Amino acid sequence: MARPRRAPPQQLSLGWSREGLLAGVDEAGRGPLAGPVVAAAVILDEASPIAGLADSKVLTERRREQLFDEIRAKALCCSIAQASPAEIDELNILQATMLAMRRAVEGLRLVPALVLVDGNRLPPLTVAAEAVVGGDAKVAAISAASILAKVTRDRWCAELHREFPQYGFDGHKGYPTPDHLRALFLHGPCPQHRCSFAPVRRAAVLRAQAPGPDASPMAKTLETRA
Repeated sequence: MARPRRAPPQQLSLGWSREGLLAGVDEAGRGPLAGPVVAAAVILDEASPIAGLADSKVLTERRREQLFDEIRAKALCCSIAQASPAEIDELNILQATMLAMRRAVEGLRLVPALVLVDGNRLPPLTVAAEAVVGGDAKVAAISAASILAKVTRDRWCAELHREFPQYGFDGHKGYPTPDHLRALFLHGPCPQHRCSFAPVRRAAVLRAQAPGPDASPMAKTLETRA
């Protein structure tokens, strides 16, 4: 009796071919009045899927933290970059965001064949790229990038809160909430506020005009940066 022939082994595609690598890019921190804008770029490994990837804004803080560690462990590569408050003031927030995204892509140890960027604008890149509106909810690699950027910036805000607790950065994350605006006009801007943003500029001017010890020590510096 003839023995049945075995099928030849199939090669599992791991996505290691550079020609096929896809990177997702997203940012966090365009709207806040303080701190850097953070961008991340992620190339996922198809052989190591990550369950639960979604737009970072719809995830709980605990889940984002869990996914942050899993993404860092399972992705083929990832890169996190930023543009500082001074660069935001010099370039404007849109161009600073593009700068942070470009830095994130350039920081990848593997060169992607295609970069998918959340939103409707693209940073200047040397590789093929496409903008995807709502991409953080549609493309897994962009979802992963949104999580890395969001968690990184939230951690930065927690550190800033320890240095300047009077502003409450651990709660509002730099966004123009009523509590943040009250603290901004009461204490004046701190060195990490974006003086090109109108509420910060107004607070700097008011604190500079305040007599004696009430004047913010950052007011003149911020006016110079503006």
